[in-house]
Amino acid sequence: MSYVKEHSRNMVAEFLGTMGLIMVAIGSILMPELVWGSTMSYEFVFINAVAVGFILFALIETFGPLSGAHFNPAVTLAQLYSKEIVPKKAAIYILSQLSGALFGVLLVNAMFYDTTQALVFVSENEKATLSTLLSEFVCTFLLVAVIYGCVRGRSKNTSLAVGLFVGGMIVTTSSTMYANPAVDLARIFTNAACGIAPLSSLAFMAASILGALAAVLVFNWLYPLKLDENQKCDPFDCSRKENPARIISIMDPFQKG
Repeated sequence: MSYVKEHSRNMVAEFLGTMGLIMVAIGSILMPELVWGSTMSYEFVFINAVAVGFILFALIETFGPLSGAHFNPAVTLAQLYSKEIVPKKAAIYILSQLSGALFGVLLVNAMFYDTTQALVFVSENEKATLSTLLSEFVCTFLLVAVIYGCVRGRSKNTSLAVGLFVGGMIVTTSSTMYANPAVDLARIFTNAACGIAPLSSLAFMAASILGALAAVLVFNWLYPLKLDENQKCDPFDCSRKENPARIISIMDPFQKG
């Protein structure tokens, strides 16, 4: 209990950040259909990409200093696999993310609530095919790659890079980039076009987790060390070991353990 209290700010940040991500991911699909009366699927995807990219950037900027802005169990598991977060902290992060995701979808359902319909739905959209599962694997692999590359490469624009990457991948992949087990869980409970049936959701979760872990293997090799402030990478080479600097955590430069 004391451990949870010690990390209560981390938990609230992950809860609120994931909640906000779910709200924009689902709400930006429901709004053009229910408010504008649009029936064009490509319009939904474009609006969703822009909205998610913008809001994700803002959420990372807001909650990054508090929790590292994971908002994604796959990212947290990647950290755990890299031994950059202890199992107990990873567990409370994932619990906060899943709770925030469920609360977020309930809020969206309530915002667009129609008294002729139920407030909670179970999607029947079966989306798990070889192509969409490959898409989810690649999307999550590249998402973690962007995070590792930007943070370990000392970019000052990590939040912008992640937001732009996610927005871009939504409109260029067969699965429209879920790439997040918390998103997969939440989208079970919406009647929006972006909803996903429970069994397909589990398959998407597995693909995203495998993609994240594969990225860890590659980027632990590409970026093995964090360089000190007075050091710079040689051109195309950040593998020098002149200083045994510690490995930084994914999107979590402010946190330890």
